[in-house]
Amino acid sequence: MAQPSYHTPQGGHPGQDQLLTDRAMFTDAYAVIPKGTMRDIVTSFLPGWDGMRMWVIARPLSGFAETFSQYIVELQPGGGSDAPESDATAQAGLFVTQGTLQLTIDGAAHTLTPGSFAYLPAASDWSIRNSSADTAAFHWIRKQWQSAPGVQKPAAFVVNEQDIAPNVMPDTEGRWSTTRFMDPADMRHDMHVTVVNFEPGGVIPFLETHVMEHGLFVLEGKAVYKLNQDWVEVEAGDFMWLRAFCPQACYAGGPGRFRYLLYKDVNRHMPLG
Repeated sequence: MAQPSYHTPQGGHPGQDQLLTDRAMFTDAYAVIPKGTMRDIVTSFLPGWDGMRMWVIARPLSGFAETFSQYIVELQPGGGSDAPESDATAQAGLFVTQGTLQLTIDGAAHTLTPGSFAYLPAASDWSIRNSSADTAAFHWIRKQWQSAPGVQKPAAFVVNEQDIAPNVMPDTEGRWSTTRFMDPADMRHDMHVTVVNFEPGGVIPFLETHVMEHGLFVLEGKAVYKLNQDWVEVEAGDFMWLRAFCPQACYAGGPGRFRYLLYKDVNRHMPLG
């Protein structure tokens, strides 16, 4: 397989001579946040962090997607936090797209590079720091962990997607595969984070319609995505945010691979309140 690439926002600001039009859209069923909207003016900051800014690309919204938030965090050299999470109920998935980071989980040190994924259980004691001379960036997915009878909290782990063999989807001749960070049979996990891979010509050949909410950040390539009743062109750096039951399919026409980072909520009863 070719060496993967990982799109990372660079910020900046468009000139006054640029056209106003873009592909950004927000509907009742889905949102598309294209890479061109991730500028300096829309960044956010958090208390307890140094040398940090972030793009908030998903947050719980009543009547839309309600289970998760997702940030793209940029850290300058020396930047980071010794107390990044203020919510003891929040679990996290970190996926690195740029630079080198030092992550400490319950006293154990880990070095993260592009393609690294770290799972952090709720109430973990963790810290993160950019100890390199270059800017680093990572996705930070947060979700409240839902307990269940007889189910223990998952353990922390750190892996790199380049060390995981993708699972090829049946009858696709290798054109569609998923690199899974969580074992689908592990009921401790109530969210899955995966990298979805399409070779040129790969397709989701039906309109998926399901209860899981999605965040899809395009890491590499381009494709056309069917979202509800619309065909939408997406490319590396774009984010798609889908509420439950939004019909979805895609076609990856090439010329290169199309890959995205995917979040979904799984393995729990539907709340009735």
